[in-house]
Amino acid sequence: MTLMLEAPDTTRAPARTAPPVWLVVALACAGQFLVVLDISVVNVALPSVRGGLGLDEQGLQWVVNAYSIAFAGFMLLGGRAGDLYGRKRMFLVGLGLFTAASLAGGLAQEGWHLLVARAVQGLGAAVLAPSTLTLVTSAVPEGAARARAIATWTAVGAGGGAAGGFVGGVLVETLSWRWVLLINVPVGAVVLAAAARWITESRAGDGRRLDLPGAVLVTAGLATLAYGVSQTEAAGWTAVSTVVPLCAGLALVALFLLAEARARSPLMPLGLLKLRSVASANVAMFLSGSAMFCMWFFMTLYAQNVLGYTPLEAGLALVPSSIAVIVGSKVAPRLMRATGPRAVAVLGTLVATAGFAWQSTMTADGDYLTAIMVPGVLMMLGAGLAGTPLASLATSGAAPEEAGVVSGLVNTSRTMGGSLGLAVMATIAAARTNGADTPEALTEGYALVFTTGTAVLALGALLMWAWLPRTPARQAG
Repeated sequence: MTLMLEAPDTTRAPARTAPPVWLVVALACAGQFLVVLDISVVNVALPSVRGGLGLDEQGLQWVVNAYSIAFAGFMLLGGRAGDLYGRKRMFLVGLGLFTAASLAGGLAQEGWHLLVARAVQGLGAAVLAPSTLTLVTSAVPEGAARARAIATWTAVGAGGGAAGGFVGGVLVETLSWRWVLLINVPVGAVVLAAAARWITESRAGDGRRLDLPGAVLVTAGLATLAYGVSQTEAAGWTAVSTVVPLCAGLALVALFLLAEARARSPLMPLGLLKLRSVASANVAMFLSGSAMFCMWFFMTLYAQNVLGYTPLEAGLALVPSSIAVIVGSKVAPRLMRATGPRAVAVLGTLVATAGFAWQSTMTADGDYLTAIMVPGVLMMLGAGLAGTPLASLATSGAAPEEAGVVSGLVNTSRTMGGSLGLAVMATIAAARTNGADTPEALTEGYALVFTTGTAVLALGALLMWAWLPRTPARQAG
């Protein structure tokens, strides 16, 4: 009897084996696709939202801004939370919030219901997005395999942004505006269930606590900056409603940096910014994002407002560009092995620069092949080629316990660059058109945007060649 009681338990379930790496990468990429898709997919639905919920112009602007402000503001906090409390846990929390908010937004009966849902969506995306990149870099050892995995993550993220107009157009024309949000629910539920079952937990917090003062300062600072940027389109750059939040946001970010210099367990160790790979790649991503993010927005406007395409036709017109960014992302790792990440980042940026220069010659009676397809393919092929080495460099050299905050910094740089770039480019286009809405006037405004983007990307290519390291730094620790 005693021997039987003391015998080992042979009925205990065996330890769960690690999931296949491809499955972890696929689930992380699915999460990233949803996050990026929702930045752009709602734009096509805004006219229908106005009719369905009776929102005015300012309300429609906040359908977009509520998401982007929450997304930008909470990104660094979301990345650090993954380090401290678990990357899988934060992935599930972020995706759960995102999916639930999508359901609430799709079922909204009043305008404010939709705005609250979009803000919660942005919060979920801010928690989810850093975890997607961290899961990829944690699952795949540094080297060629990780470069290929990051290339897939980059391609899927860029594809999400590219697909937004097309997916939105299809859903609005065939179903209703509500489905641009409701479509996230079944996809999110499937990814959530698969991630809960297959992804294994990882963290590197070492018992550290969350830097609460730093979290409050950086979240308030980035959110306030994003709010100030969002005000530029309606109020202009010199309006009090724009200048005050921009200055307040910069002041809060400065206070955050001072607080981090003194904190025992900082939210973002300032030593990360001393790493050449991290600092240079994030600045490069900020500059690239400020130009690249505008491409989809102004190409869609050009196709619809000047060439007379329907929303669905405009989305279909940009499909070759969507394919090009995926091709560029997948080719990049092979080129990186042969020439190094710096050379590929510069090459991709120069290809994109050529596409922007071509697009700047647009006319009011342009044909599809030369006015949209070829320059669009060049721009997005370059974006795909440059995005993979920049993401790889930005996450190299940091210790494993800093992976989450580095991933949050990558997403913050790209998002803030895109938001600021779009605001500046919209101002440039509006100044050139001077209120005129004829096809010729609009074309001049859009052309000036792409001329400006050409200059920004050319400057970015020079900066990358001078500052990016030739090879990724070895991970510390």
